[in-house]
Amino acid sequence: MDTNTPPGPVERREMTGMEEYNNGSESSFNCEEADSIVKECIEAVVGADDYSQSLVNKWTAGIVERCLTQLVKQGKAYKYIVTCAVMQKTGAGLHTANSCYWDTAMDGSCTVRWENRTMYCVVSVFAVAVA
Repeated sequence: MDTNTPPGPVERREMTGMEEYNNGSESSFNCEEADSIVKECIEAVVGADDYSQSLVNKWTAGIVERCLTQLVKQGKAYKYIVTCAVMQKTGAGLHTANSCYWDTAMDGSCTVRWENRTMYCVVSVFAVAVA
């Protein structure tokens, strides 16, 4: 990469669902795999519990730690970042967005929305390929 050339524009995509950028490479980030891992982790940590303010910190920490552990166990050459938000269902709106400047051929992200009758859980996974 020419260090005298300024970086190009940041790619911004509006996500309307579980969309994935995939260049067909076996080593590119697999959003479907990450989605499955995240959902399993949320179910394992929260299960059928009802929303409880006193448990939110425990849940969010447990979800991100469990997701990281399961993602790393795959043995792929990525550094992972996992975020988690838990919100009680009250009828209020929740809007999230993220933007990344990275190698779209190898790096990737996945956002999973999970809910039960009393709460929402939104988990984002960012995978940055290790060169």
